[in-house]
Amino acid sequence: MTNMLLASTSTMFGSAFLEYLLPELEIFFENVDTITFVPYARPSGASHDSYTQTAQEAFKKIGKKVVGIHTYDSAIEGLEKAEAIFVGGGNSFVLLNAIYENGLLEPLRERIKAGIPYLGSSAGINLVGKSIATTNDMPIVYPPSFLALHMVPFNFNAHYLDPDPKSTHKGETRETRIQEFHTYNETPVLGLREGNWIRVQGNDYTLCGPGTVRLFRKGKAAEETDLIPSE
Repeated sequence: MTNMLLASTSTMFGSAFLEYLLPELEIFFENVDTITFVPYARPSGASHDSYTQTAQEAFKKIGKKVVGIHTYDSAIEGLEKAEAIFVGGGNSFVLLNAIYENGLLEPLRERIKAGIPYLGSSAGINLVGKSIATTNDMPIVYPPSFLALHMVPFNFNAHYLDPDPKSTHKGETRETRIQEFHTYNETPVLGLREGNWIRVQGNDYTLCGPGTVRLFRKGKAAEETDLIPSE
C-alpha cells in the first residue's frame, strides 16, 4: 500500500527548511531511523552534498538520520537499502533527468507501491504525478521523457498561486497555463498551495494544512475542493 506525504513546499516564509512540517514528519517517519534523501533537483544549483546537509540539519531536530542517495556506489544500491525516501524540491526537469539517468524510475515506482514511506516536496511531488508537464520550472535540461512515476492519477502544480485581481502584470496566470495544458492533454491537475500537503495511504487521499486545493479537469470549470481524486 502506498504511503506518501506530498507537500507543496519545503520552506514556508519566515521559517527554516521543513520546520512547519516537522510535527507531521515525526509521526510519518515514526518507525524509521534513516531517511534516504534524493538531492537531484538541486535548488538554485546547490550541490548534492550541500542540499543533503540542509536536509540532515532539519531531520536532526526530530532525531532522524539522513543519507544522500548519491553517496552510494550506485543509486540503485541506495534505493534498495532505503528505509524511507525524501525527494526534495528544485528543478523538476533536472530531477527527472537524473532519475532516468540512474535507472531509478521503475525501481522507485515499485518501492513506493510496496509501501516505503515517501516524502516529496515541490519537484518531489511533481515526480509522483503522471508527468512533470505542469511544473513551473524552466526546462534547463531535457529528460528522455516528461513521463514520471504516475503514483497518483493527476499532475501537480506545486506552489499554486491564485490570480491577483489588483496585479498590473499581463502575463499568463497559473490557471491560464493549466488551461493551455488541457488543450492537448486529459490528465487532471491539482493546484497545491503553500502550507498544504496530502497524505496518501493506498487509495485514501487526505488534504492537510490551512486551505483547499484548486482542481482542474479538461472541459470543466476549475473547482475549490478538499476532496482529492483517487482515480
